[in-house]
Amino acid sequence: MKVDGKHIRPIWLSQDLKVVKVIDQRLLPHRFVVADLKNVDDVIKAIKETYVRGAPLIGVTAAYGVYLAALNAKDKPISNDFLIKECKRIKFGRPTAINLAWAVDKVLHETLKPETSSEKIKAALNEAERIVETEVENCRKIGENGLNLIAEISRKKGNQTVNILTHCNAGWLACVEYGTATAPIYAAFEKGIDIHVWVDETRPLNQGSRLTAWELGKHGVKHTVIVDNAGGHLMQHGMVDIVIVGSDRTTRTGDVANKIGTYLKALAAMDNNIPFYVALPSSTFDWDLKDGLKEIPIEMRDPDEIRYVQGFDRGAIKSVLIPPETSPAANFAFDVTPARLVTGFIIENGICRATEQDIMRLFPESKSH
Repeated sequence: MKVDGKHIRPIWLSQDLKVVKVIDQRLLPHRFVVADLKNVDDVIKAIKETYVRGAPLIGVTAAYGVYLAALNAKDKPISNDFLIKECKRIKFGRPTAINLAWAVDKVLHETLKPETSSEKIKAALNEAERIVETEVENCRKIGENGLNLIAEISRKKGNQTVNILTHCNAGWLACVEYGTATAPIYAAFEKGIDIHVWVDETRPLNQGSRLTAWELGKHGVKHTVIVDNAGGHLMQHGMVDIVIVGSDRTTRTGDVANKIGTYLKALAAMDNNIPFYVALPSSTFDWDLKDGLKEIPIEMRDPDEIRYVQGFDRGAIKSVLIPPETSPAANFAFDVTPARLVTGFIIENGICRATEQDIMRLFPESKSH
């Protein structure tokens, strides 16, 4: 995507292929800082502390982490046991996004095949890069498929503004290029369709107001930041035409884990007969799970993310305490939206209903799981 006319991604390799470069998303939109990830410890820190976030980007970062593990292995030839151990460390970075484990396992599988150290390093790099470009292409296709939904709404409204509500950041910052929930938005924008995006602030880390608003603004897309609890009000008054969100893990039966608060948006959409779509690449499906409420692990993060709010004041980024200093806080990072509340999924190979039967129609090879 473009930032101030310059093409950029949230993650890339240095020219000497020894350092993974990432945009430190903790500091956006007020400071644009690139962080260097030189080893596995750096990758784990970047994932845990949300330098990088969003299921596809977490997966890509983890994939590069396996490559860095091989590249920096002290013992030669590189031991398969060492690689397996390092991969386990990476996979414990964050629990909810399935893309992390999926990407690590794919790179590890290819890295274990060669016998020599140089071949292992090359195999890890090649597979990591393949995952990157596959995720980019998948997001592009998600945009193409979702465009049809927005175009149809525009046609029915006589080409008046299509109002789209999204939650958190499922944009290119979370997905390397295009995004998931934002991919249809960018596709519609490029087609000249009149669109406007309601951007939930998405407490506690404000990834909507900080990140989604930033990238939409840089791309020239009309948008308005709202508090998380305003979505239902807007829907009641006919100010939302469609809701499109992303996902961190989705079961084969259509239950969706996404940023905390997504479930409430789905309830409001259902009550007001507004279509609620989830945009995601196939890598975000967990084919082994059937009951999202019981089986998807929900990450509990540092309570200080709730107790403090970060902002920009007089040239500096500051954190300010909000509740009484002695009040405890509970920081649930995700919730699960049951399949019954989801109108459908926008995936790289089509659009389907949120039922196991229709999902399997697009992914027949996964029926055996």
